[in-house]
Amino acid sequence: MTTQQAPAIQVQGLEKSYKELHVLRGVDFDVARGSIFALLGSNGAGKTTVVKILSTLLKADAGTARVNGFDVATQAADVRESISLTGQFAAVDEILSGRENLVLVARLRHLRNPGKIADDLLERFSLTEAGARKVATYSGGMRRRLDIAMSLIGDPPVIFLDEPTTGLDPQARIEVWQAVRELADRGTTVLLTTQYLDEAEHLADRIAILHEGRIIVNGTLAELKQLLPPAKIEYVEKQPTLEDVFLTLVGTKA
Repeated sequence: MTTQQAPAIQVQGLEKSYKELHVLRGVDFDVARGSIFALLGSNGAGKTTVVKILSTLLKADAGTARVNGFDVATQAADVRESISLTGQFAAVDEILSGRENLVLVARLRHLRNPGKIADDLLERFSLTEAGARKVATYSGGMRRRLDIAMSLIGDPPVIFLDEPTTGLDPQARIEVWQAVRELADRGTTVLLTTQYLDEAEHLADRIAILHEGRIIVNGTLAELKQLLPPAKIEYVEKQPTLEDVFLTLVGTKA
């Protein structure tokens, strides 16, 4: 299987413990290239731990993981060149303008034409008009879109978004969703962790529910909905929502 055909992310039997606390208890999943894969779970389910292992920030106790064809344990440098990681808090410099932030990162990566790279990304993320303004004046959604734009400098094939809309208002969340959907449309593989059911429902090609350190279900939204029978309300069939599926499987809200 060539690198292009193989899944962008392959995870088998990942385990991680902190003393007596077993955070991951044998996690398995694959992520197809150019798709959005949502890792859905409550706080403390182990989502961020998975992302840290895949991005080489943390070593697993057991199991294997490959990102863009590279082993995270033995080829960490190659993995880091293949990925970008955006967390819950925008890593932008508020004193600089949006454009200056982008130019700075492009220069740090020794790329040609940093100004053109910055202008192209500002246009792509609908930030051209705000490009010359200091980031301190940006809304939460604009900051997060700029953060994602910065993470794309150098065209990494795989991007990890760890709860990217935490703390954002509804309009800002929709802005970020549009940006994420566009990433996949352009061929970037996105692994998204979230505790928001509607976010997974809106964005993901496949959804895996992580609960107590294990993946308890993994499938498309349609496949997950088939786990529960439709409910009949006043003779009208009501299809189960992702929330219905999650609550039935896990027993608590995300």
